[in-house]
Amino acid sequence: MVSTTPPRVSNSGCQYLPDRTPQSTTALSPNQQLMPLTADVIGDRLRIGGCDVGELVQQFGSPLYILDDQTLRTACQQYRDAFVKYYPGESLVIYASKAWSCLAVAAIVRSEGLGIDVVSGAELHTALQAGITPEKIYFHGNNKSLQELEEAIACGCTLMVDNWLELETLVKIATQPVPIMLRLTPGIECHTHEYIRTGHLDSKFGFDPTQLEELFTFVSSHSVLNCLGLHAHIGSQIFEQQPHQDLAGVLVDFLTKATQAGINVQQLNVGGGLGIRYTESDDPPSIDSWVAGVCQSLVAACQAQNIPLPKVISEPGRSLIASACVTAYTIGSTKTVPSLRTYVAIDGGMSDNPRPITYQSVYRAVVANKMQQPLSETVTVAGKHCESGDILIKNAQLPPTNPGDLLVVLATGAYNYSMASNYNRIPRPAAVLVKAGQAELILQRETYQDLLRQDVLPASLQLT
Repeated sequence: MVSTTPPRVSNSGCQYLPDRTPQSTTALSPNQQLMPLTADVIGDRLRIGGCDVGELVQQFGSPLYILDDQTLRTACQQYRDAFVKYYPGESLVIYASKAWSCLAVAAIVRSEGLGIDVVSGAELHTALQAGITPEKIYFHGNNKSLQELEEAIACGCTLMVDNWLELETLVKIATQPVPIMLRLTPGIECHTHEYIRTGHLDSKFGFDPTQLEELFTFVSSHSVLNCLGLHAHIGSQIFEQQPHQDLAGVLVDFLTKATQAGINVQQLNVGGGLGIRYTESDDPPSIDSWVAGVCQSLVAACQAQNIPLPKVISEPGRSLIASACVTAYTIGSTKTVPSLRTYVAIDGGMSDNPRPITYQSVYRAVVANKMQQPLSETVTVAGKHCESGDILIKNAQLPPTNPGDLLVVLATGAYNYSMASNYNRIPRPAAVLVKAGQAELILQRETYQDLLRQDVLPASLQLT
């Protein structure tokens, strides 16, 4: 069983455990935790979901993604229940599966009553195979292929139309009304990484607000475009609540203009983007408070315009899945550069977590078999790839480590596996789902043969 009173030692890895003191147990918001909700420590050893991390690595190998069932489900439930609590109208939470698309994750969010958003034909196929009904699937993307549009039409999901070419193509190929939503650029900026801001005007996503009259006229004049609603998204890993609340007012203004153009808008998609706690200094709002602010602003905007409440859709990704997963690595070599730094190398790196080298993302780590030992060393955690920039964590505070120790990097559920590569021809890791002391494989570790499966050796180059 998972301990409800984990040991806590000052200046040790245990400081990262979820706060389970009596006053905090009522509503732990997963996105505000450094570790999964079930994390606890027995002696010197870290457990997730009642499973000893060291034993998981022995059984399934290293590196290893470890996904906690309870943390993921709790986040789903908190989003779902908060919208019911704060929004008087109809609501639907859909998981932004680009964060981590696989059958098991899709099946969990389906079982919690959520829908899903996809951005490719393969993500659509995954969602359908996981049993998610087309009515709860929303297909995003700024450059969907003709094949992807045809697949979306065939299955009956809702298309989030992003540009004129997509609209014109749908008019040409559709033989019956296609459910669509229009993605609009709201012109709202927030403090986040340049690469993950999508709401400001200079963005590759969505129709420009100056095109609204022309856009709404075009849509209302083509019966095959069944426009259900409007969508906007302002970015990712956001801690500020005001931009999301401002978005509600912008969307309601867009809705009013669409209605005046003869479009019966029934849904507003407010996007997602709520941030998570990657480090001690991160202070994101809770899921409950984020949803409350969005709902209150949307209700107020509708009342000000004297219009009925539309169905509200939200599409969280990172804040659903990131904190539910950790990645376990095995420590290998160490290199000390006198008066500069000490490098501690692990058996993974940028191929299983490209976010540090891509976004300069910062993570925290613990040593799973030395959880009670003082954090007496400052080291740089280096990956094994042939790239000088393959650095997972700079200035990591760790206990003294040895080859064979297990380094666990926290909050790796979002954009780690989904952005993983085979750089240096390294197979992608396995992933397991842990719950109540049991672990189930949800992604097999790739093999050398998997990497060769798509290779074709021309006859002229074959060995004689």
